[in-house]
Amino acid sequence: MKRVRERMHARGGAAESGAAPAPSGPFRLYFPQLEREIPCEAGESLFHAARRHGVRIVGACGGRGTCASCMVRVGAGVLRPHEGRGPQGFEIELDEAGHPLNPRRWMRACRIGARSDCTVEIGARSLAPVVRAEVRIEEEAGFAPALDCSPAVRVHELDVPVPTLADDRADADRVLDACRDREDAPRTVAAASASELAAVLRADGGTPCRLRAWQRGEALIAFAPSGRRSLGLAVDLGTTNLAAFLVDLDAGRTLARLGVENPQTAWGADLMSRIDHAIGDPALADTLRTAACEAIDALAHDLCASVGQRARDIVDVAVCGNTAMHHLLLGLPVRQLGRAPFVAAVRDSLDLTARELGLAVAPGAWVHVAPNIGGFIGGDHVAALLATESLWRAGACALVMDIGTNTEISLIHRGRLWSASSPSGPALEGGHIGCGMRAAEGAIEQVGLEGGRLVVRTIGGGEAVGLCGSGVLDTVAALRRGGLVDARGRLRADHPDIVTDEGGQRAARLAPEVLFTQADVRAVQLAKAAIRSCTELLLAEAGLAADSIERFVLAGAFGAYIDIASGIEIGLFPPLPRERFVQVGNAAGEGVRRLLLSCVERARARELARASRACALNARADFQKVFLGHIGFAPASDSASPPVCALSPRTVTEESPS
Repeated sequence: MKRVRERMHARGGAAESGAAPAPSGPFRLYFPQLEREIPCEAGESLFHAARRHGVRIVGACGGRGTCASCMVRVGAGVLRPHEGRGPQGFEIELDEAGHPLNPRRWMRACRIGARSDCTVEIGARSLAPVVRAEVRIEEEAGFAPALDCSPAVRVHELDVPVPTLADDRADADRVLDACRDREDAPRTVAAASASELAAVLRADGGTPCRLRAWQRGEALIAFAPSGRRSLGLAVDLGTTNLAAFLVDLDAGRTLARLGVENPQTAWGADLMSRIDHAIGDPALADTLRTAACEAIDALAHDLCASVGQRARDIVDVAVCGNTAMHHLLLGLPVRQLGRAPFVAAVRDSLDLTARELGLAVAPGAWVHVAPNIGGFIGGDHVAALLATESLWRAGACALVMDIGTNTEISLIHRGRLWSASSPSGPALEGGHIGCGMRAAEGAIEQVGLEGGRLVVRTIGGGEAVGLCGSGVLDTVAALRRGGLVDARGRLRADHPDIVTDEGGQRAARLAPEVLFTQADVRAVQLAKAAIRSCTELLLAEAGLAADSIERFVLAGAFGAYIDIASGIEIGLFPPLPRERFVQVGNAAGEGVRRLLLSCVERARARELARASRACALNARADFQKVFLGHIGFAPASDSASPPVCALSPRTVTEESPS
């Protein structure tokens, strides 16, 4: 048999391959774990075919060949090397006919194409069901005080007479006349809801009708039979996950909440990957926008179904997201966001009709989009500031940090706000990590030491299949504490838990099928250095030292589960007393819920966005020095370490590595 090798280089030239030209497609890809079959065109990779048809294969880099997370095994079929671009060299071993030399070897789906029908096995990390799509808003914790409901829509209960030969006024005229004695009476009926009005008025066969009408501004925008709830939808459009909340606008009560993975992750786990895709192909920019809208529609449908309602019963929507998510959702240009000085097309809050956005809610409903601060400091951070204001307003100095793929930080001191974003990337959430995965069944969430050996606990207590965000920090902290990694971040070779992977690099074996490689350590070093540098330089902008921080507020899905001790130990956070840290869960979700319920809160959000000074920290002369100063790890003796085994009862089952 002949070994066919493909070596991809940093400049991404054509593949060096001895394989015969691929015959024309399309071919069929069968995924036995999903019992699903999809077509694959002759010129596309298995990863891109799966993405095009909604088959989830983890791919943190969006199919550029840089993350090694889209692993599959091909049990039957003929393959070809896919001519893509990627900075890492690797080999694909095929025989003369195109069959894998080792069918049990995992290969990158983004670097192989089909030359025949194929049977494809997806890795367990791609299939694991999500158990932590973060929608918790900690209402019971009391960090966000109750508010008086003053939504943008008002509801009217109306008695509308039936038309007769003597009274043949139009439906809209009869409804408006029924409102004429009310304060701020509506002047018109929104064109989008006129057909809905006709159907509601005739639902009872021509008898006098009592109906509910919702008013926004001077127009009636939605109609329903009397007694129907006033429903609103609040959406936190995150880079990794979407969290949505179905709210009763009359009572101010959350009826249901749900989270899903952002489908845009198929085009890359980080913002810049998606921006690059959108810049390179206008049609793809529209695809990204459509993917976000379809995800919001799916959430609206499922949330409403859970309380016996329809998505068309939603009469108001509020959305927050970082600047890139904001622009991609609205179809705004993102080219200027992809290069310094990272200027947003729009900064202020926006209101547009749901029909303009293409959402399948009430035809006359509107969408309120939270304001941005500047650069990549988006509306999600404004919402987080709004929700946590009771925690930071009273103190002399506070810091609010929303850790994610794009980490946003605000420093508040004596009424002044400094804000910055840190391109921390998805490493701390499990992305761009070879064994990384979402917080799903089988994800390692805690790592500790027992007898000098690594021990792990998984979500759900089952077999370990990968590593999620909280486990990433624990892993690095345990490696540092046990002396398995030196101050420069290099893994030791003389430890039984350090092995050599197939690519020849050192790796820590966390479980039989889970290796945390030297490249993974480097990815975490870059992420934690970016976040810590952002913190230090914001303090420098305000002329403050780290010990001035009286309240350190950690927000977001990752921030809710992170182990503070591990964060301090690896240098992600300054060494402050534990009691100064507050973990609040999805503060952006609580903030956007408040925007949905109150026009007063919408005005306050605009005030916060305008009052915040956006700091371009990478323009500072000392940026590189500070960043490089936080790349490494301080010797273990330089900081207080937790006990030898730091595992706490967050999960129930422990798995020891082999």
